[in-house]
This record gives sequence, structure tokens and C-alpha cells, in this order.
Amino acid sequence: MKEKLAPFLILFAAILWGTTGTTQALAPDTAHSIAIGATRLAVGGLFLLLLVLITGNVNFRNWPIKTTIVASLCMALYQPLFFSAVTITGVAIGTVVAIGSAPILSGLIEWMYGKKRPTMIWWISTFLSIVGCVMLFMNKTSLYVDPLGIIMALGAGLAFASYTIVSRELVEKYSSLSVVAVVFTISAIMLSPFLFVYDMSWIVSLQGVGVSLHLGIMTTGIAYFLFAKGLVQVSSSTAVTLSLAEPLTAALLGVFLLGEYLNVTSWIGIALLLLGIGILMGSTRNKVINKEL
Repeated sequence: MKEKLAPFLILFAAILWGTTGTTQALAPDTAHSIAIGATRLAVGGLFLLLLVLITGNVNFRNWPIKTTIVASLCMALYQPLFFSAVTITGVAIGTVVAIGSAPILSGLIEWMYGKKRPTMIWWISTFLSIVGCVMLFMNKTSLYVDPLGIIMALGAGLAFASYTIVSRELVEKYSSLSVVAVVFTISAIMLSPFLFVYDMSWIVSLQGVGVSLHLGIMTTGIAYFLFAKGLVQVSSSTAVTLSLAEPLTAALLGVFLLGEYLNVTSWIGIALLLLGIGILMGSTRNKVINKEL
């Protein structure tokens, strides 16, 4: 049963991540994107830490410190790299390069270092999903390619892919809740200097509190906990490809909540994204059924 639910947990996590852009759009105008990212980790880390303390799910015996620091560093790097890439080269290019490169990078890392060769189904579904993602963001009229922005976006994709692979090593041995609580608390500490660099007066407003709580609790705490739970049963490369449901969710929320317009190309992109994710979900489900038989 756990194996059957695993892909859906990752998919739901990606859907929660997809609400990030809409929530940021509702943030006060004075809130800088990097400050929002740092706040997101701080609130999420604190929320997860409180959950661990309340449930008593604490076991740090023989805890792998080096692996935890690597995972925390990857997540801490992802925030400023992604937000900076989007700022420099635009939302469309920054998002496509960062999110689109992550599945390929995770598959290559698993292949090179984990000796796990990606299946043909994974390649097909990942190709369809990435093409769909590119077509979806071709809806943007103004596209500006900045080399520095591209490098930062690739860095963000590598950081997320690495976080996923390293985290999978942790959740295989320790509880998912403990892993995400420790990793995100350390990540929040790493990014805490940004809270003193940017203007944080927006956070005390009612709007600022609402945005911070949603980003911290829903899109970080709960989302990454579900992602970690799913990682126990799903390969890192599969998990990263399934996470492409994030831009799909963001696009649909933009249409229905923010009144954004999508052209025919973007709707075809959405169809390809759904097809790619559907193929991967079906393949994962068939593997579970075959194991049971």
C-alpha cells in the first residue's frame, strides 16, 4: 500500500509547491523574493521541528552529519539561485531551465554515481514533461536569455536534484519527519543572514503573516514531508520528474485565480506535461502490482 501511495504523495507535494508563485503574487510589494525564500525556510523549519518535538519522533543515534549538511546546503542554495535566476533572466526562462534541468541532472547523477540506469519509460515521460514545460512557458511574450541567469537556473536545478538524491539516503534509514525537520532547520539557519539584509517590515502585516504561514507550513513543511515520505519508495529521478507537476499547477492557478491568459501552445504544453506524468505514474503503479504478484 505504501508503494502505491508514494507517487501520489510526491505529486501532491508538487501541487503544493505550485501554489508558491500565486502566494508570492499576493505578498506585500516591499517583500523581496530572496527574503520570502529565507522566511519560507525559517517558518517551515520551525514548523517541522515543533512537529518532531510534539510527536516525540526523535532519534539522532548514529545520525549521518555529513550527509545532512550536504542536503541542507543543497536546499539552502536552491532558494537564492532560483529566485536570482528568475530575477535576472525572467520567470519563463529561469523556471524552464531550473525545473526542466533537474530531472535530467538527477537521472544522470543516479546513473553515474548510483549505477542505476534510467528506464526507457522514464526517458520518454521526462522528455514529454520537459517539452510540455517549455511549451507552457512559451506563453510569455518577452523572453530574455541572460548567461548569468541561465547558470544560476542550472545551479538551482542541480541543487534540487542533489537534494533529492541525498535526502533519499536519509529517509531510507530515518523517519521522514525527522529528516526534513533537521535538514530544513539547518537550511533556515544558513539563509538567516538574508533576513537582516532585506527589508522585513512586510512580515508583520496581516498579508505578510498569511503569505509567510502558507509558504512555510504548506509549501515547505507539509510539501517536503510528503515528498520525503514518497522518496522512501520511489527513485530520485522519478520523484524529480513527478515534481514537474509544480509548473503545471502554477500555470493553472495563474489562469483561474490571477486571470492570466494561456495560448494554444501553452495548453498543448499542459497536455504533454499531463501525459508525461501520467505515463510515469502508470509505470510506477505497474511495478508495484508486479511485485505483489
